[in-house]
Amino acid sequence: MTPPRARAWAGVDAGKGHHWAAVVDDTGATLWSKKVDNDETAILTALGEIFALAEEVSFAVDISGTASALLLALLAAHGISAVYVPGRTVNRMSGAYRGEGKTDAKDAYVIAETSRHRNDFATIDVPAQLAADLALLTAHRSDLVADRVRMINRLRDVLTGVFPALERAFDYSAHKGALVLLTGYQTPAAIRRRGHTRLTAWLANRHVRSAETVAATAIAAAAAQQTTLPGEVVAAQIVAELARAILDLDDRIKRLETQIRDTFRAHPQAEVIESLPGMGPILGAELVVAAGDLGSYADAGHLASAAGLVPVPRDSGRRTGNLHRPKRYSRRLRRVFYLSAQTSVIRDGPNRDFYLKKRSEGGKHVQAVIALARRRVSVLWALLRDDRVFTPTPPVAPAA
Repeated sequence: MTPPRARAWAGVDAGKGHHWAAVVDDTGATLWSKKVDNDETAILTALGEIFALAEEVSFAVDISGTASALLLALLAAHGISAVYVPGRTVNRMSGAYRGEGKTDAKDAYVIAETSRHRNDFATIDVPAQLAADLALLTAHRSDLVADRVRMINRLRDVLTGVFPALERAFDYSAHKGALVLLTGYQTPAAIRRRGHTRLTAWLANRHVRSAETVAATAIAAAAAQQTTLPGEVVAAQIVAELARAILDLDDRIKRLETQIRDTFRAHPQAEVIESLPGMGPILGAELVVAAGDLGSYADAGHLASAAGLVPVPRDSGRRTGNLHRPKRYSRRLRRVFYLSAQTSVIRDGPNRDFYLKKRSEGGKHVQAVIALARRRVSVLWALLRDDRVFTPTPPVAPAA
């Protein structure tokens, strides 16, 4: 029997139904390569075989999401953490090895070999219960919001085909009263028959704000169109169904946001994060999910770099100072800092003053917001480090 090696590297090409794992030694020779079902028993059996190959085994995976969740949890139960090798890196590294073919076995081998040669990949930490809950809740909210946008676009498209005047009259993405109106009345003739007084009463009974204004706007739109367009009856049914579905979806999103807020505020530093202007519970929850363990960042600059808020140089020879926008960064983390910075400039304070300063220096809106977001990363980092809430005026150091 071959004695175990001192060290080996395992690469896992993760998938929903099954993974492919390959193990290499310090010379790059393949020690083990097999297909492993995404099942607890199969994974534990494979881990037992892999652990028998070397005294120390380093694991690397190309997916850090739900497909590899069971594998990562089982590794964590054995006190082992895996590193994340991005698929883009695997794709580029594949060209350094023989053959043009692409198979799961080759990808797993390339992942193992890449992790053997490089030691700067990020470690994947199995999230704590709170972070896992927030990840699921925020992802579900993003899906519901995307569904809402899709349904509103569909509603406006259908309504334009039969009643363009009413489609122009309201912003259906932000006007609940207009959606309530469409659940009962979708055509010019129906609105005219109802009349202003009875339509106002109908809307008021359904707790629509400014019911008289909504009714007057609808009556004016109905008076502007006397022609009945083809497909009006069927379109009216579809518009009514979409309006009811959007209202129901709004209620679901509101309940979900309440759950996210309550879950986020159980975080030990939720008060510190929310104290930063523009950072509410929803963005705060997304920050916890996107940033992960802040201990993995050496300083505020590394966190800003991960969010894509730090320009990268492209110097060559005598050409220096050639800075460009980065291409590889966390889009979700950048979105959190960008949106919170953009929200913070609405009210007077140091954030708005800094934004206006950058605009006066010739910067465009996006440039000024990115500069502000970069500054806020340092502020948030200091707040979390010292565990104190944000104050517009920094504390004064005591006299010596």
